[in-house]
Amino acid sequence: MGKNFPPKKENRVWSLEASSTLILRSSNLFLQIIIKKIKTQSSGRIFKFELVPMSKKRGLSLEEKREKILQIFYDSQDFYLVSIPFHEHVENLSDFILKELEKLGPKKGVITQSVKDVLQSLVDDDLVSKDKIGTSVYFWSLPSCAGNQLRNVTRKLESDLHSSKKRFAELSEQCESLKKGREASDEREEALHELKSIQQKHTELKEEMEQYADNDPAALEAMSSDFLLRNAIEVAHAAANRWTDNIFTVRQWVSNNFPQAKEELDNLYKEIGITDDFDYFELSPMPVSSVTD
Repeated sequence: MGKNFPPKKENRVWSLEASSTLILRSSNLFLQIIIKKIKTQSSGRIFKFELVPMSKKRGLSLEEKREKILQIFYDSQDFYLVSIPFHEHVENLSDFILKELEKLGPKKGVITQSVKDVLQSLVDDDLVSKDKIGTSVYFWSLPSCAGNQLRNVTRKLESDLHSSKKRFAELSEQCESLKKGREASDEREEALHELKSIQQKHTELKEEMEQYADNDPAALEAMSSDFLLRNAIEVAHAAANRWTDNIFTVRQWVSNNFPQAKEELDNLYKEIGITDDFDYFELSPMPVSSVTD
């Protein structure tokens, strides 16, 4: 006879979901046992349980990151070099590879990805100096430089504050002077109401006049005068150029028929006002009002 062996246990492979469910059920059961035991021993007292979530670690603000990066310069009092390929044109720090600062940043709590932006903000505020020499760019910041920068900022702010206070005093004095004679009264309210009515009536009349602007006698007369004046100018211009053309024709005929008298003719032309720059008139456009004046 064979021996009766106990059934062989199967190897169970627990999934992550099954394991999580088992742990959760065990935790709930344990919590129920604890609460039941406390209620039994509390003689009717009520206990309140609150689940307090674990606080997450807060990241550094931009100002805190600036202080951390600036402290790196102050502690080392050294120059940080960035090499740039000769053929590349670099305008901002986002194109640089700041390997040394990116290694020191995380030690101060500043992640590598934000070192460039933080350094750029410090350069923009003149807290970190930058100078390009050849194909390299140097960055540095000394406590004395920062002190001078802060003193300059302080002096500027103090000057702006003094100017603002002076301007405020002037405006306050002007405001007080304007208040005189404008105290609230029945006569003032009545006058303001009348002024508002007159202004509204003036606006209405002005809009009504604009509707008849095309039929305004003065405008029609001005348009007619302008037309006549322009027409007269064009007629005079055509006549002047016609006589100029006649003079050129006569000069050409005389030169062809009396070539031996060329010198005498030139002197004669100059005496009667026909100089070497004698030419046709050009009519340049100009406003009629300027011609009238």
